[in-house]
Amino acid sequence: MTNWLLRSMTELSSRKWISQITGRFAQSPASRRFIPRFARMYGIAIEEAEKQLHDYSTLNEFFTRRLKPGARVIDADPAALVSPVDALITGCGPIEQGTILNVKGQDYTIEELLNRSPRMENYKNGYYMVLYLSPTDYHRIHTPIAGTIVEREHVLGKVYPVNDFGLRHMRRVLSRNERLITYMRHANAETAIVKVGAMNVSSIKYVLPLQERMDKGADLAYFEFGSTVVLLTEDDSFIPRADLKTGLKVRMGEKLGTLATS
Repeated sequence: MTNWLLRSMTELSSRKWISQITGRFAQSPASRRFIPRFARMYGIAIEEAEKQLHDYSTLNEFFTRRLKPGARVIDADPAALVSPVDALITGCGPIEQGTILNVKGQDYTIEELLNRSPRMENYKNGYYMVLYLSPTDYHRIHTPIAGTIVEREHVLGKVYPVNDFGLRHMRRVLSRNERLITYMRHANAETAIVKVGAMNVSSIKYVLPLQERMDKGADLAYFEFGSTVVLLTEDDSFIPRADLKTGLKVRMGEKLGTLATS
């Protein structure tokens, strides 16, 4: 009964216009006074922020903050695929015949997640990682590889929560929510960076100006409030590091595994 009630409340609150109202407030000067309270509530490491708290004019500006130079180390190995975000891994493993198995008890198809893109054929037996960003985390998204952006797609959708409750009790939220999908080609294969919107995420935005060729760890996009990134690698193109597993906390720039070299 409790889960049914929570699901129903979430369905009602997951309309894009409600998230847009939240977003408008976060972008207003009135939200500035909530920044210190927000930082304390979520235990945000304010010493890593590029600016002092009083230098941010809105809550949204603070939430999408950049970090001080050197606050994250990008793994220098050219064959390393790194985490694009600070996040908790909520699912990872081989993709089996086009299906991502058992993300919080639910299966997803590559067809749905990639919005039936012709590129989906290359990922049907690849590898996936689901990276959840909580409000505590740094919310900019960086490139996990050095390479060329070959396609960008914006998929309209809902804004269901992507936290533990949302993934367990809402129906396939990762493939029903709004998504920005970036396909990057590196030396020998391609990687899909699927940025998934969520409740109270008023938007997902690319860093401007858009670039086609990007170094590993470059500033790619950002969430306005918490959400999830799904990384997909093509068939036979990625070897995960030995301790990669659900429940592991990772930081942007940290090595997730090794890309195929031939």
